[in-house]
Amino acid sequence: MFNFDVIVIGSGIGGLTAGSLLARYGKRVVVCESHTIAGGAAHSFRRRGFEFDSGPSFYCGLTGANSLNPVKQVLDILGESIDALAYDPLGHYHFPENTVPIYSDNSLYLNEVSKITPQGAIELQHFIDKMLPLYEAMKGIPTIALRTDWQMIPILITNYLPSLLKMLPNLPLIQSSVGNVMDATVTDPWVRRLIDLECFLLSGLKAHGTIAPEVAFMLGERSRAGVEYPVGGSGAIIQALVRGLERWGGKLRLGCHVEQILVESGKAVGVKLKNNEIIKAPIVISNATVWDTYTKLLNPDDLPASYRQKALQTPAVESFMHLHLGIKASGLENLTGHHVVVHDSKLDITVPGNTCMISIPTVWDTKLAPEEHHVVHAYTLESYKGWERNEEYEAKKNSKAQTLYRALERIIPDIRERIVLELIGTPLTHAHYLRRHQGTYGPAIEATKAMFLGANTPIKGLYRVGDSTMPGIGVPAVAASGILCANTLRS
Repeated sequence: MFNFDVIVIGSGIGGLTAGSLLARYGKRVVVCESHTIAGGAAHSFRRRGFEFDSGPSFYCGLTGANSLNPVKQVLDILGESIDALAYDPLGHYHFPENTVPIYSDNSLYLNEVSKITPQGAIELQHFIDKMLPLYEAMKGIPTIALRTDWQMIPILITNYLPSLLKMLPNLPLIQSSVGNVMDATVTDPWVRRLIDLECFLLSGLKAHGTIAPEVAFMLGERSRAGVEYPVGGSGAIIQALVRGLERWGGKLRLGCHVEQILVESGKAVGVKLKNNEIIKAPIVISNATVWDTYTKLLNPDDLPASYRQKALQTPAVESFMHLHLGIKASGLENLTGHHVVVHDSKLDITVPGNTCMISIPTVWDTKLAPEEHHVVHAYTLESYKGWERNEEYEAKKNSKAQTLYRALERIIPDIRERIVLELIGTPLTHAHYLRRHQGTYGPAIEATKAMFLGANTPIKGLYRVGDSTMPGIGVPAVAASGILCANTLRS
């Protein structure tokens, strides 16, 4: 006897997308979340009146009738929506030698780049012109229509044949890296560093490691749909997905830690919780990382040894240091919301501590903080190795946070005098609250060298979604992974 048709482990965007869509399709669904807050890496949390995003803070196409953002497409199907605030420029990139505002409008973007390197701006135009036809081809096939089995073929031929034909000339680009396109169009060293940075912010990898469709989609969407911030923070997206799940009869259980996926005769049959409760279902979907799913949730002999070994060898993006601040806002009337600071041009942008990302969402949504205050979230790569909760932990934590403070001082010189609340997160914090392997944000799979695994596993009835499955890292990608899985299981 099965309690449910589907059990989803984890309430990240991938898990909530898969679970809510399957509930919409008539399945009995339960989502089990270990944390007391839904959302995984995209959850929000509140401290002393300040509402903080734990992870992503940059979004395109959250509203608008023709949005290509998979999150928006899912919310439409569920009958849910969110409010969002548009803004431009989308951010400022601060290099040691100069600062450039990054506009959604490509003509404005190129104009700003031309002030730094006129020839580089011409080359960047050639790069964008090479990428956008791929976006134009992709946008004709909505993510919400996709699945991963043979039934995808008649759907594409019947409904999207013109877009498929548009895709044919772009097939070499689909399989290419951004670096290959950059090599063919850009020689200017500053613009090459700019493209590397844009790729790093998207995928955690530089241009030669990032697949071309990901950047083509980003360039197309931000110029077509613009950038927006969800009213209420990233948690508003999670709340909308949870409402959609429950609207269609699905259940969310918080503080519900799955200890083990139960496998009998090569088939997933349910899960065992930390409190020894057993929940039965013929389909189990793991939104945990590939490493956590295959080491913590399954016994080693549940999987073919060679498959398991290869999967666990998947390289991972480093973890992060996080700095969440509540600050006094007086005198900061002209503050903008997104910044990226590169400290040293001679160091690789992927060196931990060298590239710092900053989000100040109260620039757009003042209700995220007490009156006359701002919320600040700054973060940078940091290796998990070497971190221990010992007598040196607090000193190391404060020392490692200094690179984030130095980045913030580029934006708000007197930031330290303004602080009313300080929270410093380490890779250990990341791993603990997000239940993620070494606090990682996902696999570091380089374009042309390997591919993200799909939703299927060797165990019948066990599927995976999230940032360690196709199509990869980032909010649109993990939502797409949930769509692909749910649509494949629909019938």
